[in-house]
Amino acid sequence: MFTKRLSALWLGVLLALTVLAPSRSAAFGAPTYDKFALWTEGTQLRGANIWQRIVIPEVDGPEFLGSDYVGPPYTQDDFDRLAALGANYVNISGPGIYTEKPPYVLDEQVLTHWDRVLTMAEKADLFAVITFRTGPGRSDFTFYDEDIDEWGDRSLVIENVWTGQEAQDAWAEMWRTAAEHFRGHPVVVGYDLMCEPNAAGRLLEIWDGADFYPRYAGTTYDWNAFYPRIVAAIRQVDTETPILVSAQGWGAVLWLPYLKPVDDPRIVYTVHQYEPQVQYTHQEPDGDHTYPGYYDVDWDGEPEHFDRAWLDAFLRPIDNFQARYGVPVAVNEYGMARWVPNAAEFLRDEMTLFEQRGLNHAYWAFSSSWMPYAERIDAFDILHGPDPNVHHNVIPNPLFDVVRADWAQNTVRPSNVR
Repeated sequence: MFTKRLSALWLGVLLALTVLAPSRSAAFGAPTYDKFALWTEGTQLRGANIWQRIVIPEVDGPEFLGSDYVGPPYTQDDFDRLAALGANYVNISGPGIYTEKPPYVLDEQVLTHWDRVLTMAEKADLFAVITFRTGPGRSDFTFYDEDIDEWGDRSLVIENVWTGQEAQDAWAEMWRTAAEHFRGHPVVVGYDLMCEPNAAGRLLEIWDGADFYPRYAGTTYDWNAFYPRIVAAIRQVDTETPILVSAQGWGAVLWLPYLKPVDDPRIVYTVHQYEPQVQYTHQEPDGDHTYPGYYDVDWDGEPEHFDRAWLDAFLRPIDNFQARYGVPVAVNEYGMARWVPNAAEFLRDEMTLFEQRGLNHAYWAFSSSWMPYAERIDAFDILHGPDPNVHHNVIPNPLFDVVRADWAQNTVRPSNVR
């Protein structure tokens, strides 16, 4: 199954009443507003992720991701459609603007691509977060390396960012360059430093922070030692744009307690929530684990009740993290395979729990209208409905009805906060 690793409440707060007086941005010459307030005043951003990477013609062929430098293609109609469905926020999970292999230099074509997609988000009246999946010493194939033999070339997996200081220094420089370019952009409300830091599991096969940190704290594998240098590089040129930081362990909720905040007043800490993956959210179409249910969810050999109470308890590390540090947290990826039994009820309960905690959230993922990709990679595309044999939009459907009802609470958009 192609998972998302290829393979994401306060009722509407009228931010326009609380924004700061406009100023002129250095890079874009556009009025700005207090973007950080979007992350601190209850749930205000509700939307979806889009995924893109650099196209590799010899791997992807002539159609799968399109013929542009980055794919799959997204059009203005795609962004307009996302906004029309009720979203006010798009988390753009795409390639970093520096090359993956040395010498680590600016990739002008990627930067031009980012300018284009952000212009489309702005025209659609969507807030946007820039998430870099790749960059010096890291390729997108780290997210699906277990299937790399199907792609025919193991050299596609690049993950030396965790073993080389040069790559880490270049990653920080990449973000300094990006921040200097995008600071003041009217719809960019966050810089997400790295999608799912994953040294512990990917390279070391360690799945628990309690096992990882006694041995690797302070090494190049330690995200807590790495990411503060990126923050510092950004703040050299941009002191205002919120910075989003997830934990090691692919940003999982259970790794959040091991994330060490930095002394910066405009950081948002994030999680990606797909648990329980094997037992429920990533089941194959013939899986029979339902929600609510009674089975072994936590790998302890004993069955337990898997229901809203389980979900609520599972999210408590977020509550504890916020109580301990007094910082905002967001869920900038979550979702499940669209065919899992009773997915709509699971999704409704999960989104309700996000809203109760005042967490902004972005679903994985919103596909473009590029059919060679959208018809093939749609396990998490809830617009296609719960039937695994359907590969086109079916609206309404029980899954998307849940999301649309939640998105209907959105009131704040870039056009009414400037």
